[in-house]
Amino acid sequence: MARSRFLTLAATTTLLGAAACSLDNSNGPNAFLSDLAFSTAPAGLDLVSSSYAPSDSSGMPWGGPGRGRGGGPGMGGFMGGGLGDAFIGGAAPGRGPHGGPFGIRIDDSCVYSAGTGDLTCGPTVKNGLTVTSIYTIKNAAGAAQSAIDSLTTNSVRVRTAVTGTATRSREGSVTATVNNSGDRTVTGLAAGSTQRTVNGTSQGNETANGTNRDGKTFSSVRTAADTTTGLVIPVSATTQTYPTAGTVTRRMKVIMTIDGTSSTRERREVITYDGTATAKLQITENGATKNCTVALPRGRPSCS
Repeated sequence: MARSRFLTLAATTTLLGAAACSLDNSNGPNAFLSDLAFSTAPAGLDLVSSSYAPSDSSGMPWGGPGRGRGGGPGMGGFMGGGLGDAFIGGAAPGRGPHGGPFGIRIDDSCVYSAGTGDLTCGPTVKNGLTVTSIYTIKNAAGAAQSAIDSLTTNSVRVRTAVTGTATRSREGSVTATVNNSGDRTVTGLAAGSTQRTVNGTSQGNETANGTNRDGKTFSSVRTAADTTTGLVIPVSATTQTYPTAGTVTRRMKVIMTIDGTSSTRERREVITYDGTATAKLQITENGATKNCTVALPRGRPSCS
């Protein structure tokens, strides 16, 4: 299914321990190790349309608590591996449904049903995860289309389900049950449009058991979700653009058990775009809230 490219800026600090954007709310001897579980999103969440940046794990589950950096492969300070590039001004420029931020490409093997007006892709299997996507493509008049037309397609809705059991055998041995879903609609895709509007939700659940690379036995339940509401982003054929309106609400929760001792951690991020070059970011960790800003494009969270 279509996904936009993502930033891969390395973070040298531990997630939730980044300067000024961390809230110290320890609630158990394994709280720090649980924090490390926020460095990536649940396995396979990158296979649905979400605000979470994908990792290079090829659908493998998180390897469990252990050594290594936090912060994730995406924007430092954002949980779940970072924030997708289209949400931060890092998407390649372009017009029409195939190009620019939130542009979409659909595999030729997908099957159209005139009865429902939907295009179904899959199911396909990747590292034990079964992926099915359903696209609804419409022109500006609201009429269904059997495929994306580079001139007339104006909106695409994609609903994706990812389920199954994923395994990880390098640097430990982990098995995880995965249940993810996403539902996103992008309008303003027609070639002459000057901006796009994005609305959507996603959720992911990864229940894992195994041994990490340090030989520790652990189990974890990692849940992630997001809601994108009224996100407006200009489009340009030559210049990268960033959102000018809308909100993105992201939530993650981790329940971690290591050698019989459990801890629970939660984090919520709300990003608000107001037409300026500075997005507002509110971070809530385990009930404590801090207000931050993010410079656009491609800035990192800054919290006072």
